[in-house]
Amino acid sequence: MSDANVVIEAVEGKKGRAEFVDIGRALAAREPHSVPQLRSEQLELVDPGKNPFFGHASHQLFIARRKGRPVGRISAHIDHLALELPREQGFGPGAGMFGYFDAEDEDAAHALLAAAERWLRAQGMTRAIGPISMSIWEEPGLLVKGQDHAPLIMMGHHPAVYRQWIESAGYVRAKTLLTYDLDVSGDFPPLVRRIVQSGQRNKRITVRPVDTKRWDEEVEVILSILNDAWSNNWGFVPFTSEEIAYAGKKLKPIIHEEINLVAELDGRPVAFMLTFPDVNRVLRKVNGKLFPFGWFHLLRWMRKPIGADMRVPLMGVLKELHNSRLASQLAFMMISQIRDTATRLYGTQRAEIGWILDDNKGMMAIADAIESSVNREYAIYERPIAV
Repeated sequence: MSDANVVIEAVEGKKGRAEFVDIGRALAAREPHSVPQLRSEQLELVDPGKNPFFGHASHQLFIARRKGRPVGRISAHIDHLALELPREQGFGPGAGMFGYFDAEDEDAAHALLAAAERWLRAQGMTRAIGPISMSIWEEPGLLVKGQDHAPLIMMGHHPAVYRQWIESAGYVRAKTLLTYDLDVSGDFPPLVRRIVQSGQRNKRITVRPVDTKRWDEEVEVILSILNDAWSNNWGFVPFTSEEIAYAGKKLKPIIHEEINLVAELDGRPVAFMLTFPDVNRVLRKVNGKLFPFGWFHLLRWMRKPIGADMRVPLMGVLKELHNSRLASQLAFMMISQIRDTATRLYGTQRAEIGWILDDNKGMMAIADAIESSVNREYAIYERPIAV
């Protein structure tokens, strides 16, 4: 049943965005394994003047109140590039989205979802898909497995009950995203080692660290491979040139050259793998605040992230090599080199790979081959909203 005391308010401007972010932070703080993120970064992501995602997106932020007190939030947004994609890739014509979904209770949750749907319907959308907060490249999906441990860098974390509230509003799962946990303290299985050694003997193949001295060029290389490699994947939306520049600027402070690799075939870049040390360890210590001393702890740790867990959020191999032995060989070579370097330089014991789409059989086979196991599962839901 709906709660007549829940009032949904559309918010605008700097003050409205700040309250929107702070509601999410307050609700997240109730979760035992949630990690407070930098507020300044969260504000930037929802600021149309700073995040280039809004160059191809329309949006509206909503806050739910009960007797004047905030009890939840949600975004409704339309990625106009996603509307141009084939329907079988998840989005396509009529695909609106919701994200930044947080609520105190089921009544507030349903009121927020209904508000997002009304806004999307008024914009001509016929389906609501989410949660996607806010670009598909930021935080897609609702955590439905893995609430019992803290998330790594750039991973969403949500109460288990959110799943029930979304499903009870009529949403069904459209796609599952997986992350894999990997113990990197030991060596890989013999078969993987033989594949890696064979690749190392192949003079056509070079696996090199990224070069931060020419970082802008490297970002162009990496994201051009990504745009090609992922172009047929469910939910894929290509990076724009503005987003490529923005991503490069945001990522550079956490890039350690030796664990971010580009693979070349006959001197031509054909694959990449990015690896980020888990800055959440420090953010938890400083409670997501840079001042007065958080910046010192953060900068010191980022220079030498000793003992850090690692996350591999993105990798790609040019589409022309898909379904070839070379594609998996390049992946194994990069994973092996990153494992060796991270354990030697930083004492890393554990890593996570993902997200991986649940229909990406190639990556799932690679994850199985290196003896990793699923430790987190994210769901993206959809529901028809046409009148």
